[in-house]
Amino acid sequence: MTLEQILTEKTDEALKSLYGGSSDKIAFEKTNLDFTGDLTLVVFNFLKISKKKPEETASEIGNYLKSALPEVADFNVVKGFLNLTIADSFWLDYFRSINGKSFIQPIPEDAPTVMVEYSSPNTNKPLHLGHVRNNLLGYSVSEILNAAGNKVIKTNLVNDRGIHICKSMLAWQKLGNGETPELSGLKGDHLVGKYYVAFDKQYKSEIAELKSKGATDEEAEKNAPSMKEAQEMLRKWEANDKEVRELWTVMNGWVYEGFAETYKMLGVKFDSTYYESNTYLLGKEIIDTGLEKGVLKVREDKSIYIDLTADGLDEKTLLRSDGTSVYMTQDLGTALQRQKEVHFKKLIYTVGNEQDYHFKVLFLILKKLGFEWADGLQHLSYGMVELPEGKMKSREGTVVDADDLMQEMINTAAATTKELGKVEGLTEDEANHLYQTIGLGALKYFMLKVDPKKKMLFNPSESIDFNGNTAPFIQFNYVRIQALIRKATESGQFDNKKIFPEIVLLSPKEKELIMKLYTFDTVLQQAALELSPALIANYVYDLAKEFSQYYHETPILKEENKELITFRLQLSKTIGVAIKTGMSLLGIEVPERM
Repeated sequence: MTLEQILTEKTDEALKSLYGGSSDKIAFEKTNLDFTGDLTLVVFNFLKISKKKPEETASEIGNYLKSALPEVADFNVVKGFLNLTIADSFWLDYFRSINGKSFIQPIPEDAPTVMVEYSSPNTNKPLHLGHVRNNLLGYSVSEILNAAGNKVIKTNLVNDRGIHICKSMLAWQKLGNGETPELSGLKGDHLVGKYYVAFDKQYKSEIAELKSKGATDEEAEKNAPSMKEAQEMLRKWEANDKEVRELWTVMNGWVYEGFAETYKMLGVKFDSTYYESNTYLLGKEIIDTGLEKGVLKVREDKSIYIDLTADGLDEKTLLRSDGTSVYMTQDLGTALQRQKEVHFKKLIYTVGNEQDYHFKVLFLILKKLGFEWADGLQHLSYGMVELPEGKMKSREGTVVDADDLMQEMINTAAATTKELGKVEGLTEDEANHLYQTIGLGALKYFMLKVDPKKKMLFNPSESIDFNGNTAPFIQFNYVRIQALIRKATESGQFDNKKIFPEIVLLSPKEKELIMKLYTFDTVLQQAALELSPALIANYVYDLAKEFSQYYHETPILKEENKELITFRLQLSKTIGVAIKTGMSLLGIEVPERM
C-alpha cells in the first residue's frame, strides 16, 4: 500500500470517527514550496460533514493522523490546507526497499494485450520530420505501457498501395531510364521520393495548361493526363496486371530497404508489420457484410457509403464507383485482422490530429457493424511538427528529411561536445558513439518533452544544450553520477553491499530526492494513462536538476562521516538508475562517460 493510500484510508477513518461522515474527495498533493510540509490535504470538501471552520477541521484531522500514523511526524494548518510532514524514517525505509533494485516491475501473466500502431509510412517517399515525431511517440508510448504492466505489441501499417504510390511509379516509368539505388547512390526511399516530386511537378504543369485553355480548377485537376494515367495504373494494380505488379514490387523493395536503415538509426522497432495491399481485401469483405446487414448503402454511381449524418458526421464513401478502395477500406480490414490474430484489449493508433475525423468515423463504423471490441480502439492524436517557414509538403520536396535531420543532429553534437572538451580520453569509436548518443538523444527528448496534443515548432539549436531542459543536460548528470561511483569505488570509499545505518539525518535536499524517487511509479502510471511521454521526460529532467543542485551543495566524497558517504553514494547511484530507466522509456540512451 502506498503512502497516499495509507493516508487516504486513515483520513476516511478520521472523518467517520470525528464527524460521523465520509467523503470520496480525499486527495493529497505535494505541499506548496511556500509552506512547511511534504503532502497537503485540502479540507474544504469536508466542511459539510464537520460543520466547523476550515482551520478547526484541518487541525482535528491533523491531530488524528499524527496520533494514528507513525509516518506523520508533524503538521501545520494554513486556512483550509492541512500540511503534513512525513517522518524521515518512512523515506529511509522506502529508500532501503529500492536500493539496488529496478524501478520496473515484471509484467503479470494475465496482463492485458495492447497494440500500438505507429510509423504507418507511404512507400512513395522517405520518412521526414513528421514521421520522426510519430515514430518516437509511438515507440515511447509502447515502452511506457509495457513498463506499466501491459503486454504491448508494437505494430506498423505500411501504406504500400494507392494512387500516391502509382504517381511515383508512373514518373519513374517515364523519366527513370532504369535508375536504381545502386546506380544513383541514393537510398531506395529517397530515389522513389524523387519521382514522387517529379510527378507533382508535371501534374501542376498540366493543370496550368488546362486552366489557360479555360478549364476550372476542378476540371483541370480531374482531366490532367498524368492523373488519368495514375488512376488507370491503380485500376491495373487492383486487377493484378503483371507488369504493374512487378514494377510495384521492385520499387517498394527499394523503399523498404531505405526505411529499415532509418528505423535502425532512429532506434525504433516493430513486433509486427501489416501491409495495406493485403488488408484492403479483408476490408472489402467487411463492406459486403455491411451491405447484407443494411448498414451500408449503394449510390447510383455504384459507390458504397455509410450515412452517419444522424450521428453528427457525414456520408462516408467506403468504395469508389469503379470498385477501388479508400483508406477507410483497409483500416476496417486491418482492425479486424489484428483482433482475430492477437485479441487485443486496446488498439492505439498513433496518428496526427489532422486525422481526428477519420478515426472518429472508423471507430463508429466498426461499432455499427457490430464489433464490440471497437470500444477498445483509441486514437493517440498528436500535434503536427512545423518549421519556422510553415507546414511541410512532401510532394513539393519541402520536407525535412529524417536521415538528413539525424545526421545534422549528430554533427551538431560532435561540434558542441568537442568545444566543451567532453571527449578527452575517448577513442575515435567511443567519441563517434558519444556524438550519436547525444545528438539523437537531444532530438528524441526535444520531440517527447512536449505534450503530444500540442503542435510543436522544431528548433534543433535549442535541443543540444548542456544546460536547461534537454537530453544532454540529463545525460551529463547521469555521467557525473557514474564518474562519482567509479572514483569512490577505485578509492575504496564505496561498498554498494554495505547497508547504511538505521539513523541517518536527512538534509532537505536528500528528502526531496527520495520523495522524487518515490513518485516514479505514480508518474509512470499517469503517463501510461494519458499516453504522454512528456510526463516521463519532465520527471527525469526534474530529478536530474535536483541531483545537480545536490551534487554542488553537498559534500559526498569529502564528507567525514563514512556512513553518510555510503548513504549519499547509494542515493546517487539509485538516482542514476531512475534517470537511465526513465530515459530508456523515451528510447534515449545514456552514455557512461563523456
